[in-house]
Amino acid sequence: MLILASRSPRRQELLRAAGIAFRVIAPKEEELPLVHLRGRHADLVRRRALAKARSVAQTVRGIVLSADTVVVCDGTTMGKPADAAEARRMLRQLSGRWHRVYTGLALVHCSHHMANFECTRVAFRTLSDSEIERYVGTQEAFDKAGAYAIQGQAAALIRAIRGCYTNVIGLPLPKLMEMLAAFKRPPAQGVTR
Repeated sequence: MLILASRSPRRQELLRAAGIAFRVIAPKEEELPLVHLRGRHADLVRRRALAKARSVAQTVRGIVLSADTVVVCDGTTMGKPADAAEARRMLRQLSGRWHRVYTGLALVHCSHHMANFECTRVAFRTLSDSEIERYVGTQEAFDKAGAYAIQGQAAALIRAIRGCYTNVIGLPLPKLMEMLAAFKRPPAQGVTR
């Protein structure tokens, strides 16, 4: 059985929808800080996912899965908003623009590990201040990278998407299925990929 190193109910829902058996053990390790990487966002999300997975893999036996998602718009890396004011700022920046959603995935079993990422482009409609205020009032903006949930009321804010939809929710299922098929069992003598 897969061990999900995440408290995210959205990731849990996606795994259930895909028919993947799992149990949840939340990582104890704090998330690595967001840093401005100038085009190296894939490295950031892979590193953050791997750190979370490794922190859980030290305490359990089994294959541990972790993910980490950030939104990048005009060179700004956005994680989860700290408060309503930050959520409003993020949504104003996303309004009328294309942005990228990066999700890093990591699988860890003993010393064997695999990390990868997915990137999806998303375009927001131009939003009025009242639309932003109304959306922030739904409470959906919190606990989500970029301050929105595409699978919720924010679906009405999105004009277009190019790439993997489940990536924008926080767990790119097609990429995960490829990784699980390649990961199978750790190679002999602890070789890592």
